[in-house]
Amino acid sequence: MEDPEHVEYVSSAPELARRLGETGYLADDGLATIAYLALRLSRPLLLEGEPGTGKTALAEALSQGLGIPLVRLQCYEGIEASQALYDWDFPRQILHLRAVEATRQSNGPVDVEEVEKSLFDERFLLARPVLRALRESPAVLLIDEVDRADDEFEAFLLEVLSTNQVTIPELGTVRAAVPPIVVLTSNRTREVHDALKRRCLYHWIDHPDLAREIEIVRVRMPEVSAQLAAQVARAVHAMRDTNELLKPPGVAETLDWAGALHALGEQVLDVANAAATLGAVLKYREDADRVRGSLDRLLAS
Repeated sequence: MEDPEHVEYVSSAPELARRLGETGYLADDGLATIAYLALRLSRPLLLEGEPGTGKTALAEALSQGLGIPLVRLQCYEGIEASQALYDWDFPRQILHLRAVEATRQSNGPVDVEEVEKSLFDERFLLARPVLRALRESPAVLLIDEVDRADDEFEAFLLEVLSTNQVTIPELGTVRAAVPPIVVLTSNRTREVHDALKRRCLYHWIDHPDLAREIEIVRVRMPEVSAQLAAQVARAVHAMRDTNELLKPPGVAETLDWAGALHALGEQVLDVANAAATLGAVLKYREDADRVRGSLDRLLAS
Protein backbone atom coordinates (compact mmCIF):
# COMPACT_ATOMS: atom_id res chain seq x y z
CA MET A 1 0.00 0.00 0.00
CA GLU A 2 1.36 3.40 -0.95
CA ASP A 3 2.11 5.96 1.72
CA PRO A 4 -0.39 8.81 2.08
CA GLU A 5 0.51 11.82 0.04
CA HIS A 6 2.43 14.57 1.83
CA VAL A 7 1.19 18.13 1.31
CA GLU A 8 3.56 21.10 1.56
CA TYR A 9 1.21 23.61 3.19
CA VAL A 10 3.87 26.24 3.97
CA SER A 11 7.62 26.44 3.43
CA SER A 12 8.72 27.74 6.85
CA ALA A 13 7.68 28.59 10.39
CA PRO A 14 7.73 32.35 9.67
CA GLU A 15 5.40 31.82 6.71
CA LEU A 16 3.03 29.84 8.93
CA ALA A 17 3.15 32.60 11.56
CA ARG A 18 2.27 35.09 8.83
CA ARG A 19 -0.66 32.97 7.64
CA LEU A 20 -1.94 32.64 11.20
CA GLY A 21 -1.48 36.37 11.74
CA GLU A 22 -3.67 37.09 8.74
CA THR A 23 -6.51 35.32 10.56
CA GLY A 24 -5.91 37.35 13.72
CA TYR A 25 -4.01 34.63 15.59
CA LEU A 26 -0.63 35.88 16.81
CA ALA A 27 1.67 32.92 17.39
CA ASP A 28 5.05 33.38 19.06
CA ASP A 29 8.18 31.81 17.56
CA GLY A 30 7.97 28.66 19.67
CA LEU A 31 4.36 27.90 18.80
CA ALA A 32 4.81 28.75 15.11
CA THR A 33 7.84 26.46 14.93
CA ILE A 34 6.20 23.44 16.59
CA ALA A 35 3.05 23.91 14.49
CA TYR A 36 5.15 24.07 11.33
CA LEU A 37 6.95 20.86 12.31
CA ALA A 38 3.61 19.16 12.87
CA LEU A 39 2.69 20.05 9.28
CA ARG A 40 6.10 19.18 7.85
CA LEU A 41 6.41 15.82 9.63
CA SER A 42 2.70 14.90 9.50
CA ARG A 43 2.62 14.49 13.27
CA PRO A 44 -0.29 15.25 15.61
CA LEU A 45 0.18 18.33 17.79
CA LEU A 46 -0.80 18.15 21.46
CA LEU A 47 -1.44 21.55 23.03
CA GLU A 48 -1.77 21.87 26.80
CA GLY A 49 -2.44 24.96 28.86
CA GLU A 50 -4.95 26.80 30.99
CA PRO A 51 -8.44 27.38 29.54
CA GLY A 52 -8.60 30.45 27.34
CA THR A 53 -4.98 30.49 26.21
CA GLY A 54 -5.76 29.91 22.52
CA LYS A 55 -5.41 26.15 22.04
CA THR A 56 -8.67 25.63 20.20
CA ALA A 57 -8.23 28.94 18.40
CA LEU A 58 -4.96 27.69 16.88
CA ALA A 59 -6.75 24.81 15.15
CA GLU A 60 -9.38 27.23 13.87
CA ALA A 61 -6.66 29.59 12.63
CA LEU A 62 -4.81 26.73 10.90
CA SER A 63 -8.00 25.79 9.08
CA GLN A 64 -8.65 29.37 8.00
CA GLY A 65 -5.03 30.24 7.23
CA LEU A 66 -4.40 27.12 5.14
CA GLY A 67 -7.81 27.20 3.46
CA ILE A 68 -8.87 23.68 4.49
CA PRO A 69 -11.92 22.44 6.44
CA LEU A 70 -12.00 22.17 10.23
CA VAL A 71 -13.49 18.99 11.68
CA ARG A 72 -14.03 19.15 15.44
CA LEU A 73 -14.41 16.32 17.92
CA GLN A 74 -15.42 17.56 21.37
CA CYS A 75 -14.35 15.04 24.00
CA TYR A 76 -16.28 14.42 27.20
CA GLU A 77 -16.46 11.87 29.98
CA GLY A 78 -17.78 8.56 28.65
CA ILE A 79 -17.25 9.28 24.95
CA GLU A 80 -16.98 6.09 22.92
CA ALA A 81 -15.21 5.24 19.68
CA SER A 82 -18.50 5.02 17.78
CA GLN A 83 -19.26 8.63 18.66
CA ALA A 84 -15.94 9.68 17.15
CA LEU A 85 -15.81 7.30 14.23
CA TYR A 86 -19.12 6.23 12.70
CA ASP A 87 -22.58 4.86 13.39
CA TRP A 88 -25.44 3.48 11.35
CA ASP A 89 -28.62 5.43 10.68
CA PHE A 90 -31.01 3.05 12.43
CA PRO A 91 -34.28 4.88 11.61
CA ARG A 92 -33.43 4.90 7.89
CA GLN A 93 -32.47 1.23 8.05
CA ILE A 94 -35.90 0.44 9.54
CA LEU A 95 -37.60 2.40 6.75
CA HIS A 96 -35.52 0.46 4.23
CA LEU A 97 -36.64 -2.85 5.75
CA ARG A 98 -40.27 -1.77 5.54
CA ALA A 99 -39.79 -0.86 1.88
CA VAL A 100 -38.23 -4.28 1.24
CA GLU A 101 -41.13 -5.96 3.05
CA ALA A 102 -43.61 -4.08 0.87
CA THR A 103 -41.69 -5.23 -2.23
CA ARG A 104 -41.75 -8.83 -1.01
CA GLN A 105 -45.50 -8.76 -0.55
CA SER A 106 -46.05 -7.54 -4.10
CA ASN A 107 -43.23 -9.31 -5.96
CA GLY A 108 -42.64 -12.47 -3.96
CA PRO A 109 -39.71 -13.66 -1.79
CA VAL A 110 -36.50 -11.66 -1.52
CA ASP A 111 -32.90 -12.75 -0.88
CA VAL A 112 -32.40 -12.41 2.89
CA GLU A 113 -28.62 -12.20 2.55
CA GLU A 114 -28.92 -9.39 0.04
CA VAL A 115 -31.34 -7.55 2.32
CA GLU A 116 -28.94 -7.82 5.26
CA LYS A 117 -26.10 -6.59 3.10
CA SER A 118 -28.14 -3.64 1.85
CA LEU A 119 -28.72 -2.46 5.43
CA PHE A 120 -25.04 -1.57 5.70
CA ASP A 121 -24.80 0.38 2.51
CA GLU A 122 -22.88 3.66 2.34
CA ARG A 123 -26.13 5.62 2.28
CA PHE A 124 -26.92 4.53 5.86
CA LEU A 125 -23.47 5.39 7.24
CA LEU A 126 -23.26 8.30 9.68
CA ALA A 127 -19.68 9.57 9.53
CA ARG A 128 -18.52 11.04 12.83
CA PRO A 129 -15.62 13.55 13.10
CA VAL A 130 -12.64 11.17 12.90
CA LEU A 131 -14.00 9.29 9.89
CA ARG A 132 -15.03 12.57 8.23
CA ALA A 133 -11.51 13.95 8.65
CA LEU A 134 -9.94 10.83 7.13
CA ARG A 135 -12.30 10.86 4.16
CA GLU A 136 -12.29 14.61 3.53
CA SER A 137 -8.62 15.34 4.20
CA PRO A 138 -6.74 17.60 3.69
CA ALA A 139 -8.48 18.92 6.78
CA VAL A 140 -7.70 20.02 10.31
CA LEU A 141 -8.99 17.50 12.86
CA LEU A 142 -9.42 19.19 16.23
CA ILE A 143 -9.70 16.72 19.12
CA ASP A 144 -10.74 19.15 21.82
CA GLU A 145 -10.21 18.54 25.55
CA VAL A 146 -8.87 15.02 25.15
CA ASP A 147 -8.14 14.98 28.88
CA ARG A 148 -11.88 14.61 29.52
CA ALA A 149 -12.00 11.22 27.77
CA ASP A 150 -10.98 7.90 29.36
CA ASP A 151 -8.09 5.48 28.79
CA GLU A 152 -9.99 3.29 26.32
CA PHE A 153 -10.77 6.25 24.10
CA GLU A 154 -7.13 7.34 24.18
CA ALA A 155 -6.13 3.85 23.01
CA PHE A 156 -8.57 4.13 20.11
CA LEU A 157 -7.16 7.53 19.15
CA LEU A 158 -3.62 6.20 19.33
CA GLU A 159 -4.40 3.51 16.79
CA VAL A 160 -6.14 5.88 14.39
CA LEU A 161 -3.42 8.54 14.65
CA SER A 162 -0.71 5.95 14.06
CA THR A 163 -2.21 4.57 10.85
CA ASN A 164 -4.43 7.36 9.49
CA GLN A 165 -7.00 4.68 8.71
CA VAL A 166 -10.01 2.91 10.17
CA THR A 167 -11.75 -0.31 9.26
CA ILE A 168 -15.51 -0.51 8.91
CA PRO A 169 -16.29 -4.24 8.96
CA GLU A 170 -19.24 -3.92 6.58
CA LEU A 171 -17.51 -1.59 4.09
CA GLY A 172 -13.76 -2.13 4.41
CA THR A 173 -10.81 0.09 5.29
CA VAL A 174 -10.91 3.87 4.95
CA ARG A 175 -7.47 5.44 4.69
CA ALA A 176 -6.70 9.12 4.37
CA ALA A 177 -5.18 9.98 0.99
CA VAL A 178 -3.62 12.95 2.78
CA PRO A 179 -3.03 12.70 6.54
CA PRO A 180 -5.23 15.22 8.35
CA ILE A 181 -3.59 17.92 10.43
CA VAL A 182 -4.44 16.71 13.94
CA VAL A 183 -4.54 19.14 16.86
CA LEU A 184 -5.32 17.74 20.30
CA THR A 185 -5.98 20.08 23.22
CA SER A 186 -5.87 19.43 26.95
CA ASN A 187 -6.67 21.63 29.94
CA ARG A 188 -4.73 19.11 32.04
CA THR A 189 -7.66 18.08 34.22
CA ARG A 190 -5.81 14.76 34.16
CA GLU A 191 -2.54 13.58 32.65
CA VAL A 192 -2.73 12.32 29.08
CA HIS A 193 -1.00 8.95 28.80
CA ASP A 194 2.62 8.81 27.69
CA ALA A 195 1.76 6.56 24.73
CA LEU A 196 -0.39 9.28 23.22
CA LYS A 197 2.11 12.00 24.05
CA ARG A 198 4.91 10.07 22.34
CA ARG A 199 2.84 9.97 19.17
CA CYS A 200 2.50 13.75 19.18
CA LEU A 201 4.59 16.86 19.08
CA TYR A 202 3.95 18.87 22.23
CA HIS A 203 3.62 22.51 23.22
CA TRP A 204 2.49 24.21 26.39
CA ILE A 205 0.55 27.41 25.69
CA ASP A 206 0.71 29.97 28.46
CA HIS A 207 -1.13 33.24 28.81
CA PRO A 208 0.54 35.87 26.60
CA ASP A 209 2.60 38.64 28.12
CA LEU A 210 1.00 42.06 28.42
CA ALA A 211 2.40 43.53 25.21
CA ARG A 212 1.25 40.55 23.13
CA GLU A 213 -2.18 40.52 24.73
CA ILE A 214 -2.66 44.19 23.90
CA GLU A 215 -1.57 43.42 20.35
CA ILE A 216 -4.06 40.52 20.16
CA VAL A 217 -6.92 42.80 21.18
CA ARG A 218 -5.85 45.44 18.68
CA VAL A 219 -5.57 42.91 15.84
CA ARG A 220 -8.76 40.98 16.62
CA MET A 221 -10.82 44.05 17.53
CA PRO A 222 -9.49 47.08 15.66
CA GLU A 223 -12.67 48.99 16.47
CA VAL A 224 -11.65 49.09 20.16
CA SER A 225 -9.62 52.18 21.05
CA ALA A 226 -5.93 51.71 21.78
CA GLN A 227 -6.38 53.12 25.28
CA LEU A 228 -9.26 50.79 26.13
CA ALA A 229 -7.43 47.75 24.72
CA ALA A 230 -4.39 48.50 26.88
CA GLN A 231 -6.46 49.14 30.00
CA VAL A 232 -8.47 45.94 29.62
CA ALA A 233 -5.36 43.84 29.02
CA ARG A 234 -3.62 45.34 32.07
CA ALA A 235 -6.68 44.73 34.25
CA VAL A 236 -6.91 41.10 33.11
CA HIS A 237 -3.22 40.57 33.85
CA ALA A 238 -3.72 42.05 37.30
CA MET A 239 -6.58 39.63 37.90
CA ARG A 240 -4.41 36.66 36.90
CA ASP A 241 -1.55 37.87 39.11
CA THR A 242 -3.70 37.81 42.25
CA ASN A 243 -3.64 33.97 42.25
CA GLU A 244 -6.95 34.13 44.15
CA LEU A 245 -9.45 33.44 41.37
CA LEU A 246 -11.20 30.12 40.82
CA LYS A 247 -10.91 30.63 37.06
CA PRO A 248 -8.46 33.28 35.91
CA PRO A 249 -9.66 34.91 32.68
CA GLY A 250 -8.11 33.82 29.40
CA VAL A 251 -7.51 35.72 26.20
CA ALA A 252 -11.05 34.90 25.08
CA GLU A 253 -12.38 36.73 28.15
CA THR A 254 -10.10 39.69 27.47
CA LEU A 255 -11.62 39.98 24.00
CA ASP A 256 -15.14 39.55 25.38
CA TRP A 257 -14.59 42.30 27.94
CA ALA A 258 -13.14 44.71 25.41
CA GLY A 259 -16.02 43.95 23.05
CA ALA A 260 -18.62 44.49 25.78
CA LEU A 261 -17.16 47.85 26.77
CA HIS A 262 -16.95 48.94 23.14
CA ALA A 263 -20.59 47.90 22.61
CA LEU A 264 -21.53 50.27 25.44
CA GLY A 265 -19.65 53.09 23.74
CA GLU A 266 -16.90 53.22 26.35
CA GLN A 267 -13.49 54.58 25.38
CA VAL A 268 -11.73 54.08 28.71
CA LEU A 269 -12.00 51.58 31.55
CA ASP A 270 -13.05 52.93 34.94
CA VAL A 271 -14.40 51.51 38.18
CA ALA A 272 -18.04 52.06 37.23
CA ASN A 273 -18.03 50.44 33.80
CA ALA A 274 -15.67 47.70 34.96
CA ALA A 275 -18.06 46.74 37.77
CA ALA A 276 -21.02 46.77 35.38
CA THR A 277 -19.34 44.47 32.84
CA LEU A 278 -17.48 41.96 35.04
CA GLY A 279 -19.80 39.25 33.75
CA ALA A 280 -17.96 39.41 30.42
CA VAL A 281 -14.60 38.50 31.98
CA LEU A 282 -15.34 36.53 35.18
CA LYS A 283 -17.66 33.54 35.23
CA TYR A 284 -17.78 32.68 38.93
CA ARG A 285 -19.69 34.68 41.53
CA GLU A 286 -16.85 34.33 44.03
CA ASP A 287 -14.34 35.71 41.52
CA ALA A 288 -16.58 38.65 40.66
CA ASP A 289 -17.06 39.46 44.36
CA ARG A 290 -13.29 39.38 45.00
CA VAL A 291 -12.52 41.62 42.04
CA ARG A 292 -15.43 44.01 42.60
CA GLY A 293 -14.14 44.75 46.07
CA SER A 294 -10.69 45.72 44.80
CA LEU A 295 -11.36 47.43 41.49
CA ASP A 296 -9.71 50.70 42.56
CA ARG A 297 -6.43 48.93 43.30
CA LEU A 298 -6.68 46.61 40.32
CA LEU A 299 -7.25 49.39 37.77
CA ALA A 300 -4.47 51.46 39.29
CA SER A 301 -1.91 48.67 38.88
